[in-house]
Amino acid sequence: MIFFEFARRNVRLHWLRSLLAVIGIVIGVAAIASMGILGNSLVLSISETLTDVGDTIVITPHTGGGNGPPGASSKGISDRQVTEIQRTVGSNIVVPLYVGGDRVVIGGEVGAASIYGMRQEDVPELLDLEDGVYLRGPTTALAGAKIAEEYDLRVGSRVRVGDEEARLRTSGIMKERGVGFDINPDYALVVSDVFYQDFYGADEWDQVIVKVRNLDDIDTVKAAIEDQFNRREEVVNVLDTKAVLETLIETFNRISTFTTAIGGISLVVAGVSIFNVMMMSVTERTKEIGVIRSIGALQKEVLLMFLYESLILGLTGSAIGGLMSFFGGYLAVSVMLQDTSYLFVPSSLVYILYGMGFGIGTSILSGLYPAWKASHVNPIEALRHE
Repeated sequence: MIFFEFARRNVRLHWLRSLLAVIGIVIGVAAIASMGILGNSLVLSISETLTDVGDTIVITPHTGGGNGPPGASSKGISDRQVTEIQRTVGSNIVVPLYVGGDRVVIGGEVGAASIYGMRQEDVPELLDLEDGVYLRGPTTALAGAKIAEEYDLRVGSRVRVGDEEARLRTSGIMKERGVGFDINPDYALVVSDVFYQDFYGADEWDQVIVKVRNLDDIDTVKAAIEDQFNRREEVVNVLDTKAVLETLIETFNRISTFTTAIGGISLVVAGVSIFNVMMMSVTERTKEIGVIRSIGALQKEVLLMFLYESLILGLTGSAIGGLMSFFGGYLAVSVMLQDTSYLFVPSSLVYILYGMGFGIGTSILSGLYPAWKASHVNPIEALRHE
């Protein structure tokens, strides 16, 4: 271990130069790990927000329908087609919906909200309650979590809908659901299909949601629907939210990889700095190398001595960088997502190990050539070096 002590001594003697090299490694490791943690936390956040709709197939009329003014959409999905869908998908859950938006008056405040019309028995299949009970007849409504918070809605509160200000009583408040590819109930009111038909004159559904009980069957169910309705011409649009979710997550993973690679640029710069430090060390210590070789040190021992130096720099910088990346990741996640829980999952913390590994690896690679050059110095010429 005497050659390791020589390496430590040289790092200590040239502390300023070594410090600058270590700082480069610290910045590189912290950048890689922090960006990795942020990217992974973002993917986890998106996945958690959207995962509850990954088992869903959304069917809409090919000619449009949905998301327009209530009662004014083009051709929708008929009751007969809903029955055909139910036969096609077997035991899976089928929920037809009316979809629109309208003016609402709540406690004297005027605003706007999405309006979903559903069969009363279907509501529990799609939505969960935070408070109250599900729909109880055509004069009741369920309020989304966000609209309830914004207007201070409670169970029993009165809501007036449309220009005619039809009066509805809030029977329940729905749990916050987040953004979805099927419906977005957080800023919506859910009313019975009877109320929607009577109030807006709707006679065809705007969309149908199929909840697939077994995720492994989702492709088969989607293909069966396509075959039933779109064999001759395009009658309905069939959206597989699982495929959309997977595509979205894959996109965010690529963004995460890209941002991590950007952080790696600083580590490359740090590697160049270590290479420069080691080359200067070899040049300055040529005579010392000659003395060591002349008293019997082997080439591989000289090689190890210089590799130890680069390893010490790499280990020191990577350890500090790993610690800093934890705090950097915590800050980034708290600012970007306002939720630090994703930082403590293994798939996020592993980026700290990745960053430290890259830091140590870069240091060793940067020291390889200088160490090789030092080990191949001619002892006689080295002793003559001034």
